[in-house]
Amino acid sequence: MRGTVFHYDQDQDYGYINGIDGKRYIFAGSDLTQEVTLVRGTLVEFQPGDGTAHGIVAAPAAPSSSAGRPRQPGGIAENRPARSTGLWAYFCRAVIADYCNFNGRARRKEFWAFWLFSTLGIVALFGFGVLVDLAINGFGVNADRTQIGFLPVLIFVLGLILPWIALIVRRIHDAGRSGWFALLCFTPATGAVAFLIFGLIPSQVGENRWGPMPAGVRI
Repeated sequence: MRGTVFHYDQDQDYGYINGIDGKRYIFAGSDLTQEVTLVRGTLVEFQPGDGTAHGIVAAPAAPSSSAGRPRQPGGIAENRPARSTGLWAYFCRAVIADYCNFNGRARRKEFWAFWLFSTLGIVALFGFGVLVDLAINGFGVNADRTQIGFLPVLIFVLGLILPWIALIVRRIHDAGRSGWFALLCFTPATGAVAFLIFGLIPSQVGENRWGPMPAGVRI
């Protein structure tokens, strides 16, 4: 199958390929069968698995009408490999590259990185909302008090719902369980306990049906 490289983290040895079938496949450096430039948009051929890509090779690019033209400065950034910046990189990947990705696996560090920065963002925006409302309404009692200051935190929370659910599913996949167990996190009786268990349970050693073990996991 043909596809294009969507994202690759060189430090974590973890990336995605967008297949021509419209699906996104996870891969690691060990899945390359020849040297391939892993930058976004690189055309490749691979053997699809259950959400994973194997036997990745460079695909011959179609002739372009822009061949022979000088490279534009704006295209330089597109050819730079992705770099990891630790916890913040995991959070950014969850809300950008993996926004609605329910395939593959996510290690504990990625799970708690998302929880950390989402919590900090909510607290900061909530405090901002309080200050804005106080500035508008003052400290007196007013029946027409506005709550517009809390609009940013509401938008922030709504925007995190989908990537948060997707991350929980990938975290459960990493433990070798079906992603449907994520429903336990949204059950009033078991939600908090399930959330803690899924965040602490170790990664399943080796490759499982959802892909290879995430890079950096200590066995």
